Amino acid sequence: MKDAFRWERTILILFLLIGLAGNAILIRAAGTPEKSLYSRLGGYDAIAAVTDDFIGRLATDPQLSRFFSGLSVDSKKRVREHVVDQLCEATGGPCVYTGRTMKTAHAGLGITNNDWNVTVNHLVETLNKFNVPEREQNDLLTALTKLKADIVEK
Repeated sequence: MKDAFRWERTILILFLLIGLAGNAILIRAAGTPEKSLYSRLGGYDAIAAVTDDFIGRLATDPQLSRFFSGLSVDSKKRVREHVVDQLCEATGGPCVYTGRTMKTAHAGLGITNNDWNVTVNHLVETLNKFNVPEREQNDLLTALTKLKADIVEK
């Protein structure tokens, strides 16, 4: 009887090991879940650094500086916070954007397609400065392009 029990136990252990090995193979075949764009970009601190450089470029661009003139220091900080939160949320990070809709925030500013293109060029320059890989750049630009219709008026 002991031999039969030992044999059954051995078979059970063998089946468990085969099952675990099979699961490991399936998990490996399925691949590990891809990291979010937020993680691939480097997280909050990386997004904040990119935002600081990007906003600096926009604010000093002769064509775009009109959108920043007259803002108080506090208002400039708030714009930065909103951009960081929006990028963080849009890329799958833990942030929550609490600002106005893009349509409401940009209504009446007269932003043109040319303004949009100059802005995108500045963003690409910033991303290149921080050595953001091409895939992540494309994923970020794809996410942001969805906002264009709500930002560009002319």
